Amino acid sequence: MAKGRKIKDWLLAASSASSVAIVAFPLIHIILTTAMNGIRSIDLAFLTSLPKPPGEAGGGIAHAIQGSMILAALTMAISIPSSLMIAVYLVEYRDRRLGEILEVVNDAFTGTPSIVAGVFVYSFVVLRHGFSALAGAMALSILAIPNLVRIFGEALKLVPLDLRMAGLALGAPKWRVIIHIVLSAAMPSIASGALLILARVMGETAPLLFTAFGSNRFAYDILHPVSAIPLVIYTYATSPYTDWHGKAWGAALILMLLVLAINLLVKYGLKGRG
Repeated sequence: MAKGRKIKDWLLAASSASSVAIVAFPLIHIILTTAMNGIRSIDLAFLTSLPKPPGEAGGGIAHAIQGSMILAALTMAISIPSSLMIAVYLVEYRDRRLGEILEVVNDAFTGTPSIVAGVFVYSFVVLRHGFSALAGAMALSILAIPNLVRIFGEALKLVPLDLRMAGLALGAPKWRVIIHIVLSAAMPSIASGALLILARVMGETAPLLFTAFGSNRFAYDILHPVSAIPLVIYTYATSPYTDWHGKAWGAALILMLLVLAINLLVKYGLKGRG
């Protein structure tokens, strides 16, 4: 009997270890391949200079790094306030019928393919006003808002009801309790969720092809086309030039390090504050 249990335990442990190996191997392979190929292209000039003309060696991706920062800032500026207001309504002022409709709509948009978001903004914004950083941020916001609403809602639900009741018992109006007590208590979780979604949208390429379009110059106006690291990776990787292929690996490594830095900030920078 005991021997049979040991065999079953061993089989379960072996199955679990095999599953971990199957999942981990592609991830490790991607990380090592990107690191080994990308590190050759990265130097100070790669990070601080503009790209050279096609076929000419040298140049960098400074314009793409700047563009990604602009798109990330605009996307968060659009997504966070709207998502927070929706989450507050769903948790604190929830009307049964309207709340259910909002949740269904939000769940439906959570799985929206990124290219659909790009085509949607292209149809309603780009065709009328042209390619721009703002259009790119709007497309990324369509992807970010449903996820942020869900994360912010869960963060608000984690705030103990006793805190709300204590604030109301002191005579504070509900809106003041929400702003000064509920949101304050949930802020670490809200910040963590916002950073995780930011890390996700920074790697999106398809919606930016239809909206931000890309540029080989620094951006000085959010109403004009702007480059981004995913766009540079796509352009360089599909080009016929060997030098650009190396730069695509370098840009991929930079993007991977940015996403890793954001995740480490969430895990250790905000650890213990949630």
